[in-house]
Amino acid sequence: MYKVDNAVIMAAGTSSRFAPLSHEVPKALITVKGEVLIERQIRQLREAGIDEVYVVTGYKAEAFEYLKGKHGVRLVHNPDFLKRNNNGSIWAVKDVLKNTYVCSADNYFAENPFESCVDGSYYAAVYADGHTDEWCLEEDENGFIKRVTVGGSDAWYMLGHTFWDSEFSREFLRILEDEYMLPVTAGLLWESIFSAHLDTLKMKLRKYPDGVIYEFDTLDELRLFDESYVKDTRSPILKAVSRELCCGEDELTGLAALKGVTNEAEGFSFFCRGEKYAYFYSENKLRRI
Repeated sequence: MYKVDNAVIMAAGTSSRFAPLSHEVPKALITVKGEVLIERQIRQLREAGIDEVYVVTGYKAEAFEYLKGKHGVRLVHNPDFLKRNNNGSIWAVKDVLKNTYVCSADNYFAENPFESCVDGSYYAAVYADGHTDEWCLEEDENGFIKRVTVGGSDAWYMLGHTFWDSEFSREFLRILEDEYMLPVTAGLLWESIFSAHLDTLKMKLRKYPDGVIYEFDTLDELRLFDESYVKDTRSPILKAVSRELCCGEDELTGLAALKGVTNEAEGFSFFCRGEKYAYFYSENKLRRI
């Protein structure tokens, strides 16, 4: 058993698919069923006896400052959050990775998944009946992940937190240091690097039943979980749009980010009463498309 040393919560990304709320506030700071996402996760870690918590910031980093006083967490800034995928956040906390929970700030855990002692590295997974576009996992006879594929059917797929034991942390950081400056590495998820080195990076698959781990990629997905967002999106932009279209916020559906030339969201599209519209942040303007 490994006594957990600390936890890292990655909160640097722009979460542009969660438009337009993520344009207004970091996704980790939205309130779900009465509790701020990242605050719920910090609380659950503390309830498991994990006091040393690091939050990796990037996008709208100043919005997380209050967590230092309210929850005593340590903030680590990732200056390359727009230039690199989440391997840049791992690099930012490389000096604290030991027996460490590595988490995403936008997960909602209906039940506390954290423990003070863990029997080895694992990646949380849930089961997909039928097809999924998620990262699917195959395990060997000892429960270690032996294959990772993007997309699959009737399979366990990555969702939620991971635990890195000290051996995994050392080996992953050794590989990351060797590959960090390669041009191709900048765009990779840390999971991609892990998947390319399954022979030396030993991690088990930990299976969770439905209804424990949630992730909301879009406002429409959040609305299915927290119905209070159906008629009240908490978004000043969507409230202004509903006034302009003389409709309820519940009539604004199918929200999707519009990517610009820099791959950052420049706005979002949505449907209202059978018509499709686009809203552009820089112009503060609505158009029918």
